[in-house]
Amino acid sequence: MKKQDNYSVPGFLASAVSAGLKKNGRLDLSLIYSQKQAVAVGVFTTNKVRAAPVLLSQERIKKGPIRAVITNTGYANACTGIQGLNDAIQTADIVAKELGIHPEEIAVASTGVIGAYLPLNLIKDAIPSLIRNLSPNGFRSVAEALMTTDLFPKMSYFEGSAGGYPFHLLGLAKGAGMIMPNMATMLSFLLTDIYIDSQTLCPMFRSAVECTFNKITVDGETSTNDMVLIMANGDAGNPRLDSSDIEEFERGLTEVMGELAYMIAKNGEGATKVVIIEVDGAATRDDANTAARVVGNSNLVKTAIFGQDANWGRIMAALGRSGVRLEENRVQIWIDGIKIVDGGLMTTEREERQAADRLKKEQVTITIHLNQGRCKDRIITCDLTYDYIRINAGYRT
Repeated sequence: MKKQDNYSVPGFLASAVSAGLKKNGRLDLSLIYSQKQAVAVGVFTTNKVRAAPVLLSQERIKKGPIRAVITNTGYANACTGIQGLNDAIQTADIVAKELGIHPEEIAVASTGVIGAYLPLNLIKDAIPSLIRNLSPNGFRSVAEALMTTDLFPKMSYFEGSAGGYPFHLLGLAKGAGMIMPNMATMLSFLLTDIYIDSQTLCPMFRSAVECTFNKITVDGETSTNDMVLIMANGDAGNPRLDSSDIEEFERGLTEVMGELAYMIAKNGEGATKVVIIEVDGAATRDDANTAARVVGNSNLVKTAIFGQDANWGRIMAALGRSGVRLEENRVQIWIDGIKIVDGGLMTTEREERQAADRLKKEQVTITIHLNQGRCKDRIITCDLTYDYIRINAGYRT
């Protein structure tokens, strides 16, 4: 993993401007552009209420290569009917005309308040500046423009080799609230210059999404808008990938997306701690995932962690309502290596005090053993604080 601010990927340009969509003149409109056609794969929200940009981008990615993604913040363009879809199409049409490419080669993404129509005139006026500012070094500004309630821009970078040719992989993401991907509740764009066909990329990408973005939760909410999109333009010039090349690229994908997912959980609205929920000894993989997710989404568990209260009873209660195969007298629970429950019973008050002390840390791991089988899984979440309520109570005001 390469740590720097000035990321770039050969053959890709980016820019961001303030179009007046957000308060205080912050960056709110961004563009990512591939100088040649790029293989594209996307994974989109599973919410049955889907925003216009999701509907449009899904269809375009199915049809073939994508060369650009334009994203606005401030307005979700969701629950906006035919007008919303037409606004998304018009946005892409204007960008296509300015770039001299086909409109079908442009994906559109939006994030913000649901139900409000796009201020299309503001977007139209800003697009020429967006095009003029395109630069190989514009990706940090894009990451900043994606932010809504995010506290920091989220970027991750990987360099590898395929067939002796170096390749680059850059990931950008936004997300802090409405987070329980499946796949949903965030925007993420991944860009690479590796040469890869869509038949190879698609299953690899979906698998990486499943084990990274689909393993985080902030508040159990699933948004209307969100997507993860990858574009591969082939500028690296590598030959057809062999098994070792595929393994190297897959490692990079998982590393970049895993780091972005962790950042989203860390930046959960109002969060003070990252919480890793590990479930082992489940009867099935689905049971392990479900148990971890129910505990990770429990408001009672999350508020106890914020309060540095090792209230293991709340964890037991969450497990009991999760619907997984469970015998109370076989459950074991650890908080950062301190066993506080054995056989469904508290160990000692001493261990409970030690566990409470561990909850002062910025990252906490809760390990649960169900002793029902050999399957395991984990979810990354965060605590639930007063600030989460403050942020969301005043989101539109």
